[in-house]
Amino acid sequence: MAVSILHRVSGNGLAVAGLLVLLWFLGAIAGGPESYVSFMRHADTWYGMIVLIGISWAFFNHLSSGIRHLVLDAGAGFEVERNNSWSIISILVGILLTAAFWAVILLV
Repeated sequence: MAVSILHRVSGNGLAVAGLLVLLWFLGAIAGGPESYVSFMRHADTWYGMIVLIGISWAFFNHLSSGIRHLVLDAGAGFEVERNNSWSIISILVGILLTAAFWAVILLV
């Protein structure tokens, strides 16, 4: 149940927050250097990083959960123990991919 709820929440989060940040970013690029500096000033703050990390977590969580649902739609993994294991694994994969993504961005 938690995976299904997180899948819906992350999908809606991507649709709303992801779209708003993307439109703001594109508007900042189109608006010129001053607009872009204003966008980056917010993106580099603690609250901007929380939003960006949240959007990337939503993407990776939705991706891993979607792959799990694809396997279930193919008719595999319906056994209770296997289904519960893959539910936990899909949540952990979303977190690990987010951490790896930000490690690459911040450390490289």
